[in-house]
Amino acid sequence: MDTQQQLLQVSAKLYQVLESVPHGEQRDAFLQDVDRLLNERGRLIESLVQNNIQLDSHNKDHVLLKKLDEGIKQRLEQVMEAIKLDMKNLQKTKKHEKRYINPYASVQVMDGKYYDRKS
Repeated sequence: MDTQQQLLQVSAKLYQVLESVPHGEQRDAFLQDVDRLLNERGRLIESLVQNNIQLDSHNKDHVLLKKLDEGIKQRLEQVMEAIKLDMKNLQKTKKHEKRYINPYASVQVMDGKYYDRKS
């Protein structure tokens, strides 16, 4: 199988994997699959660039590859937004946990000293 067909298959597989973003324990395996497919896809693209292969707008495989690439970019952005939201929620949870453990950490106290001006 030639490199273009391999790239088309890997891109289609990546597009399919990015269809839904799992939550919880499944996310780690999902991210590992995405990383592996992106690395393989990058390797294939580098191979095509070294062979000076250009995209042809009349070749249906190239048109399909371009559409898949656009879809992959959109879905990767959605994955990144989901991860950013999770990280933001995690930081918020940590902040609230610290506040719950020590609610008076933000209060400044004057060491209980009292100054009487009349004496």
